[in-house]
Amino acid sequence: MSHCADNPLRVAVLISGGGTTLRNLLEKIAAEHLWIKVALVVSSTPKAKGLQYATDGDIPVSIADWKSYESTESFSEAVFGACRAAGVDLVVMGGFLKHVLIPADFDNRVINIHPSLIPAFCGEGFYGARVHQAAIDYGVKLSGCTIHLVDNHYDNGPVVAQQSVPVLPDDDAAALAARVFEAECELYPHVLQLFAEGRITIDGRKVAVR
Repeated sequence: MSHCADNPLRVAVLISGGGTTLRNLLEKIAAEHLWIKVALVVSSTPKAKGLQYATDGDIPVSIADWKSYESTESFSEAVFGACRAAGVDLVVMGGFLKHVLIPADFDNRVINIHPSLIPAFCGEGFYGARVHQAAIDYGVKLSGCTIHLVDNHYDNGPVVAQQSVPVLPDDDAAALAARVFEAECELYPHVLQLFAEGRITIDGRKVAVR
């Protein structure tokens, strides 16, 4: 199904920290560059600073404090139960650091952005500065970001889009992270707009734009 500015794609944004991805998406929506509506923000902790963006934007919030759940299954059900109740079309992970299990009705409806060119420097334990330091230590000349569909394993789902950035000789993790984040800020809204326009097709691990 394709959407338009008057009938936007309803998304939930999942956060665990500062909410920089959420802020970027809200800015793109405000500039009328993105046919989505953030219908819900879900946080894995009540202390996430990014919740302020939801408050400022009058966006409904659900707190699924992972420490309150006895299992990944019960935590996942809390997260997706809230998304289900909000009637969202797509779940967008934005710095969400907790593992979830994807229920059948959300298969191919959850996307994440990872700060490397998957399958390099990804998987359990690879997040934040660790990813960028690993790329520098390995000596790669290119890094970047990857948007992928989410399955039940870390950074394992089909790749939707990737964008590369150079790794410079004098980079530290912070400098590389800033360069990758600039790419993320362009690529994530671009891909979400493709979803909103109904232009993404998924066939197993092959994702295409029509």
